[in-house]
Amino acid sequence: MPQHTTERVKQILSWYSSDNAGTLTNLSRLLNHGRLGGTGKLVILPVDQGFEHGPARSFAPNPAGYDPDYHFQLAIDAGCNAYAAPLGFLEAGAAKFAGQVPLILKVNNSDSLSKMGGAPCSAVTAGVKDAIRLGCVAVGFTIYPGSDARNTQLQELRELTAEAKAHGLVVVVWSYPRGGGISKEGETAVDISAYAAQIAAQMGAHVIKVKPPSEFLENAEAKKVYEKQNIPIKTLPDRVRHVVQSAFNGKRIVIFSGGPAKGTDEVLAEIRGIKEGGSFGSIMGRNAFQRPKAEALKLLDQVMKIYES
Repeated sequence: MPQHTTERVKQILSWYSSDNAGTLTNLSRLLNHGRLGGTGKLVILPVDQGFEHGPARSFAPNPAGYDPDYHFQLAIDAGCNAYAAPLGFLEAGAAKFAGQVPLILKVNNSDSLSKMGGAPCSAVTAGVKDAIRLGCVAVGFTIYPGSDARNTQLQELRELTAEAKAHGLVVVVWSYPRGGGISKEGETAVDISAYAAQIAAQMGAHVIKVKPPSEFLENAEAKKVYEKQNIPIKTLPDRVRHVVQSAFNGKRIVIFSGGPAKGTDEVLAEIRGIKEGGSFGSIMGRNAFQRPKAEALKLLDQVMKIYES
């Protein structure tokens, strides 16, 4: 961890001037922790997949992952900026690993047993008081832009954000377009991804998590503008640059998910493109914790080397 706050971190903190000292301190803790501390880049380990996808689908490829302690230790050993998980996993290890890695409490979750059709909506499963009790720096919340249940989600996020900021916590928003009005291909379309980042920023998020955007354009009216203005979207760096631009011209921290498990070369090629596009970092779950620990540490080391370069 840097012995002093770097100019880059000071610059990032200046973008959040409406926040209180507690929130800025926790954002600084997030930015200054681990191997990338002080660089303005983040690599976060998220492990909410057990809740979202089920235990076997999540942990059977690497059975050590059934144990919550494993993920705390993996994040610590890899030098991640933070570890994010639902209430149960954090309660299982927060005391044992207190102070060793910043924690992000995922306060809403869904499961794959119920199909919500055009109205995907995660349930609120924890709160700000839980995050404070567990020593977290931040709360995390998923919204599904495009869902028929968007009003409920945005109202819940608004209430959570106000409470979190009042208590000095950072707000991380997973912004995943999904619902009856968006095609499957459109969920990662560059225009939709940029819109999702803008919505999260407008809702007051400090950190925004989106999926790497594809070249596809979903919205007919938006497509006209992209073509008329010649917005570059041919390469992944171009698309990442546009998504970051859409979050207040890069004045909000935007990080990109690792997505479904894939080969090392594919992961690293994607990370290089994301980094070249000006991303603030990555949040990588299954591609890390589903590998044997030595392989996971090697992969995370390679990812961090890309962001360090």
